[in-house]
Amino acid sequence: MRTLIQSALLACLSFCTLSAIAAEPAYDTLISHRGESVDAPENTLPAFKTAVTRGFGFECDIYLSADKRVFTFHDRDLKRTSGGKNTKKCAEANWETELSKLDVGGWGPWKGSKFVGTRPALLEEVLDLAVDGRWIYVEVKTGPEIVPYVRDIFQKQSKANPRNTLFITFNANTCSALKKALPAYKSIWLVSPKKGKYDTADALIAQLKALGADGVDCHYKPGFVTAEYVTAVRDAGFEFHVWTVDKLVDTLEAFKRGVQTVTTNCAKKQLDQYKAAKK
Repeated sequence: MRTLIQSALLACLSFCTLSAIAAEPAYDTLISHRGESVDAPENTLPAFKTAVTRGFGFECDIYLSADKRVFTFHDRDLKRTSGGKNTKKCAEANWETELSKLDVGGWGPWKGSKFVGTRPALLEEVLDLAVDGRWIYVEVKTGPEIVPYVRDIFQKQSKANPRNTLFITFNANTCSALKKALPAYKSIWLVSPKKGKYDTADALIAQLKALGADGVDCHYKPGFVTAEYVTAVRDAGFEFHVWTVDKLVDTLEAFKRGVQTVTTNCAKKQLDQYKAAKK
C-alpha cells in the first residue's frame, strides 16, 4: 500500500514529466545551502568542495572584515560556529590576526571531527571553485560598503563569471549597488513574504523594478508562493528562486509552481530520492 508521501511524490513526478516548463531536481537546480552543510561545517571550503564534488552548485554568505577582507560567515557575530571562542561581530574582527586563525570546524556536531581547525573561507577561494553549468549564489550579508571590495575580487579572478555566479541579498541598497558595480552579473533580491509585505506579485514586481534587480530568491511559504504568484513575477521578466526547502515533496511542488532553483540543506539526499522514485 502506498503511503501518502509516496502518492504525493508520484503525483509531482507525473507533473514534472508532462510539463514542458517545470524544472525538476537536478545538479543545476538544487543549490547546496552554505555548501553541503549536512556533511561538512557550513560556509567552509570543505562544505563548498563537497557540493562541487557531488556535482551541485552552492550558496555562501559573505561579510567584510575590519581589515577589508571578504570572508564567508552567516551570523552577524562569530559566536555560534566558533563554539564561543570569539564573540565579536563579523565587521569588527580582523582577518589577519583573528579570522584566519579562527576554528569554525569544531563546533556543535563537528566537535572532535576531521574538520577541527577549519577557518572561514575568503571570497577569492570560493570563486576558484566556480564551474560553468553550476551556480554559486553569493549572499551579501552587509550594506553596500562591501561592494567595491567584492568588485575588485571579481575583477582579479578568472573562474567566476555571469554563467556560474550570481548575487543574492536582503539589503535593498546592496542589491542595487551590486548591479551597478557588476552589471553583467545577476543581482537577486532575497525576500520572505508575509501578510501585508510582498504578499502580492504586483508589490514584489514593483520592488524588483525599483531595485534594478534581475529576480527574487523567496522564502518558500506555500501559502504565498503560489503558481499564480510565481507566474506573474516571471512573466514580468524576473527570475524566481526559493529557499530553504528540505523535503522532496515540497521541492517538487515548488518546481511545479514554476520556480527555477531550490536552495536546500540536503541536495544529495533529495536528488537520490528523486532518482529512486523515478525508477
